[in-house]
Amino acid sequence: MAVITMSPRASDGRSRRKATPVAIGGVTIGGDHPVAVQSMTNTDTADAPGTAAQVIALAQAGSELVRITVNTPESAAAVPEIKRRVRDAGLATPIVGDFHFSGHLLLHDFPACAEALDKYRINPGNVGAGARHDSHFQRIIEAAVANGKPVRIGVNWGSLDRELLTSLMDENARRPKPLPDREVTLDAMFQSAVRSAALAEEFGQPHDAIVLSAKVSGVRDLLDIYRRLAAETDYALHLGLTEAGMGMKGLVASTAGLSTLLLEGIGDTIRVSLTPTPDGDRREEVYACQQILQSCEIRSFQPQVTSCPGCGRTTSSFFQELALRVNDRLRERMPEWRKRYPGVEELRVAVMGCVVNGPGESRHAHIGISLPGSGENPKAPVFVDGTLTTTLQGPRLAEEFLALVEEYVVSHYGAAPRA
Repeated sequence: MAVITMSPRASDGRSRRKATPVAIGGVTIGGDHPVAVQSMTNTDTADAPGTAAQVIALAQAGSELVRITVNTPESAAAVPEIKRRVRDAGLATPIVGDFHFSGHLLLHDFPACAEALDKYRINPGNVGAGARHDSHFQRIIEAAVANGKPVRIGVNWGSLDRELLTSLMDENARRPKPLPDREVTLDAMFQSAVRSAALAEEFGQPHDAIVLSAKVSGVRDLLDIYRRLAAETDYALHLGLTEAGMGMKGLVASTAGLSTLLLEGIGDTIRVSLTPTPDGDRREEVYACQQILQSCEIRSFQPQVTSCPGCGRTTSSFFQELALRVNDRLRERMPEWRKRYPGVEELRVAVMGCVVNGPGESRHAHIGISLPGSGENPKAPVFVDGTLTTTLQGPRLAEEFLALVEEYVVSHYGAAPRA
């Protein structure tokens, strides 16, 4: 375990923790590499076609690592077919196996699974208790070493090593001034992560093939544990709140925690663990990760639309409908644009609802439209790179503005198409 240093982030000048780079398939995290987006399937892994389809959907949405549950013999047996289907779809996205309780058996009983996966996730609290803990953990590490696979040692406070926690709690109770239980729990998480990493290295796992995570469900706890891991180790770190929650709660809590750490230069890969609505779109957690990184100006993934919240001046819903159409069109076009127009992900579009801030915001965007508010002249000026270029009105206003956005992309990003 080494003490880390801070180095400048080339893209924006902020300092970034210098973690040991870890290669995971064709993706490398840590060091000067971009913070990677990852997600996890919620299909039955034994259903190879269904799981592969979701891996493909997540990868196409921008997930650079996709994790799948491997918890039964049937799921382990399905892994090679899942990977084959993903590769046949033309995707090289690394597939990570999530192991709890039975990883020491499945990785040895199904060698094709161990070989097909690009990384293993191990939870130290779920590899066995007592004398079995180290032997089970060793068997997982042996599989990783034999197959040349990195591992993530992922501590979770919902399944923390009970023996370690009990020992630290007993030790704390003997202090003249015992620490709060919260501090002892966070210390147990830290100790579980770093001790497990040291044990993995003792069993032969290379230092540069270990990623750490310490998942909690509270933002302040997340900040405290990751700041300590960042200060006292040089391992690459996976960030995320565990059980972040559903909808607005999950998005806000994850954003609050991850953004704070990322802006401090902490974190090498992230996941937003949202509880999906029934039959919900699993890709939402990918989009959330991308938006966090883009809002923090760490990475760009797709054009951003600035739109006003509306007020008494915007009694018509037209500007809201146009903003939605523009967002949908940009997302729909990005798969093609990303290939043909380098840099298009940095495009800024404004869709504003009245004269108060509309012209100003539109001038700040690459291309923007200021729609008329209540009682205003029913015309919509369009600004391109800060200059008023045309005025739109009438029933085809939305289509005409979308066409102008398309023209802007072609004229400003089309000089050097990617192969």
